[in-house]
Amino acid sequence: MDTDVLRQAPLFSALDDEATMALRSSMGTVKLRRGEVLFHEGDSGDKLYIVADGKVKLGRTSADGRENLLAILGPGQMFGELSLFDPGPRSATVTAVTDTAFFSLSHDDLLRWLEGRPGVAHGLLSQLASRLRRANDVVADLVFSDVPGRVAKALLDLADRFGRTADDGVHVHHDLTQEELAQLVGASRETVNKALADFASRGWLRLEPRSVVLMDVERLARRAR
Repeated sequence: MDTDVLRQAPLFSALDDEATMALRSSMGTVKLRRGEVLFHEGDSGDKLYIVADGKVKLGRTSADGRENLLAILGPGQMFGELSLFDPGPRSATVTAVTDTAFFSLSHDDLLRWLEGRPGVAHGLLSQLASRLRRANDVVADLVFSDVPGRVAKALLDLADRFGRTADDGVHVHHDLTQEELAQLVGASRETVNKALADFASRGWLRLEPRSVVLMDVERLARRAR
């Protein structure tokens, strides 16, 4: 797997080449096929993971069986870091959205590296702060934003991380089903499909299988506010 992707992860952003490669040597690698589960909510675990290639979804299941997507992550993003400092059951189920490869780092290896390496600690704290900020934003959106606004915001976030700009707009190959996109914004598939159809009729976007082309990012951004 290409180790250059590690430079995108907050954990490695402050390290020099020698330190990065030394830490990389203590990391394991994991590969999953699309649809395979890395671990389930409630499983025990003491490793963090960095996505090297592909996309994964982090989800939770309510007591009545409803599913909710917490995040879609791609190359350079990491998860599982909570178990390093608060050992206990996993807080989410991680499933490969595409064929995916990961780097993994154990609790003991990371703690050894944190000693005397403030850059690593700072990167990890930055990741935790970003995750908390995102969780606060999600709660605020569910309370204050309507479904079309949440759909617009989710599409812009996916475009920022997975989009490719072309002459006809920003192509976002998100690899999500309609049901998964609905779970990501916390709404029914029917309501989300209605919002997408409305955006398409206004010429703001074009829908394609497991992808979308954003043709009017400015109006979508205004709708997301």
